[in-house]
Amino acid sequence: MSQDGHCVAARPDDVAVVVVATFPMPAGLVFDWHTHDDHQLAWATTGVLAVRTRTTAWVLPPTRALWIPAGVRHETLTSGAAAVMRSLYVRPALCPIDWTEPTPVVATPLLAELIGYLDGLALSADERVRAEAVLVDLLKPVAMTTIDVRMPDDDRAREVADALASDPADGRTLSDWGRHVGASERTLARAFLADTGMSFGRWRTMLRLQAALPALAAGDPVGNVARRLGYESASSFVVAFRRETGQTPASFFARPGPD
Repeated sequence: MSQDGHCVAARPDDVAVVVVATFPMPAGLVFDWHTHDDHQLAWATTGVLAVRTRTTAWVLPPTRALWIPAGVRHETLTSGAAAVMRSLYVRPALCPIDWTEPTPVVATPLLAELIGYLDGLALSADERVRAEAVLVDLLKPVAMTTIDVRMPDDDRAREVADALASDPADGRTLSDWGRHVGASERTLARAFLADTGMSFGRWRTMLRLQAALPALAAGDPVGNVARRLGYESASSFVVAFRRETGQTPASFFARPGPD
């Protein structure tokens, strides 16, 4: 398709630009690291998906989908409970979208209906061409902050980091952790700053916020999420979330309103 929705090259009438596949994904299922020859649009009709690349991870509720360009190595997994993923595979040679990096888009109700329509078996060639052209118009990039947490390389700092990743609510101080792993508070502080680029306090905040995303995407109440992560109040969690992402937890996964 060209930018106006028409084919950029002749194609047989029975060749689809877009193929839709549905994958029921039980909790804990992982599609391990792989690439596709086609572009992929990954979207959860129910549940929450996580998609990881070498540098970034996205948490995707049903209000978000992720465009993954052909050739980008990634893994896809459920984030929390079971999910159903609908993937669109788009032939690069016949598609005008030239995004070179994974790009989040808004999964509007209209986009959801169109995906179901494209999955229909009874579409004529002309109907399919028109629907595929509309799909291009509906894929609107949306700003989506990712929360990436680098783990320290230092062995003792890594032991602390791994323990907190298992239990982000653990409120022990860096001095407490030092006694636990056999290092001084100053040594651990230097290791976190050198290896992650963050102070220990900010690193732990980012870890907690990252851990919050699947629950927020699933619609869990903010207060419950805050308590599970060790915050004394929902308001303190909201302040930390807004400071690091520029958004409130409630607005982070919401569909944007009309322009």
